[in-house]
Amino acid sequence: MYALVDCNNFYASCERVFNPALNGKPIVVLSNNDGCVVARSQEAKDLDIPMGAPAFKFKEVFEKKKVHVFSSNYALYGDMSSRVMSILSSYAADVEIYSIDESFLDLQGYDYLDLEAYAIEIKNKIFKWTGIAVCVGIAPTKALAKLANRVAKKFKERTQGVYLIDSDIKRDKALRWCQIEDVWGIGRQNSKKLRSYDVKTAYEFTQKPDYWVRKEMTIVGLRLKHDLMGIPSILMEEVKPKKSISTTRTFEETSSDFEYVRERVSTFAASCAEKLRKQKSSCSAIMVFIHTSPFQKDKAQYHKSITIKMPYSTNSTIDLVKYAQMALRQIYIKGYDYKKAGVIVLDFVNETEKQLSFFTSENPKHTALFKTMDKLNRKYKNGKLKLACQDLGRTWKMKQERLSPAYTTKLSDIIKIKCND
Repeated sequence: MYALVDCNNFYASCERVFNPALNGKPIVVLSNNDGCVVARSQEAKDLDIPMGAPAFKFKEVFEKKKVHVFSSNYALYGDMSSRVMSILSSYAADVEIYSIDESFLDLQGYDYLDLEAYAIEIKNKIFKWTGIAVCVGIAPTKALAKLANRVAKKFKERTQGVYLIDSDIKRDKALRWCQIEDVWGIGRQNSKKLRSYDVKTAYEFTQKPDYWVRKEMTIVGLRLKHDLMGIPSILMEEVKPKKSISTTRTFEETSSDFEYVRERVSTFAASCAEKLRKQKSSCSAIMVFIHTSPFQKDKAQYHKSITIKMPYSTNSTIDLVKYAQMALRQIYIKGYDYKKAGVIVLDFVNETEKQLSFFTSENPKHTALFKTMDKLNRKYKNGKLKLACQDLGRTWKMKQERLSPAYTTKLSDIIKIKCND
């Protein structure tokens, strides 16, 4: 059996834990630079505020309907997620963290337990220890556990936030209830395709022949079909290193100054190098892109990217910045007002398995240098140590005009209690 534990309206719940006055009030959380809505409380959903709504267009709606608006507080959300996942790790030996607010638990061998009672215990402990409400779905496969969780969340009053699919009757009933576009793993395009074949529910999808599913949706779709039928076909996944790493930013203001854009690209390359070292990887290719603002219709537009194959694999900040600048010089055109740039590193190998070359290779002194540099930057925060080509006095900061305190990770933001003598 598998369990899928999903936090309810996670971002909004994190805000409510430390500000109970928000309970029952509509809440939306905005994306980077306070751009658009990326999370909504149920109350906000009931007001028909759409996911992805541009904040500036809905400003009057937020004010009129008294919606509480917050900037994304990644420090708070990340720490609360770690606390929830830590609790889950004590209930199963194998836990797959699927996203910041949900995880799969492998409950194979737990058949001697009352799984429904076990799920209620998990749910109650998470709420008691963190203040975060969760729903739990349990079933013989991961796809069915996801579906069971959906049932638990939709019929919360009846299920108390826990639903167990442990019979063919329950499985068929859930599959007949679930619309095809709501099935885990079926995207928008596939749901449109399936509806064109008159497949409207998960149950109707499972009734299609295997050869047809494989032809229309490849082996991935066939595995999903079997998983929904109760045949375990989608296995637990280990946390794997990323296959690409990117750092992209929208500039605070447009700029046609090459030195400004060069400094930004250098800083983004340095950030990618640090992320590579953190997961003990090196890269062999680097992509750089720049573009103007598509919203400034009255100005000339330019979008360009380039990928450079490096002569050796590296995670050295010095090397990656050098090749990023080399790439930028090839695509930069004077006269345009640039609004965004980014660096993406590709073609990874483990840092201990680099292919050696007779003619060119990474400077061995860089390994010790950046190990020390990373250690000091973690200790003193905000990237105190930089390369000379970076702006030494500049720390990039997102626009976060509605940011709540980092209650759990910053001592100055800890809740203060006033007591009368």
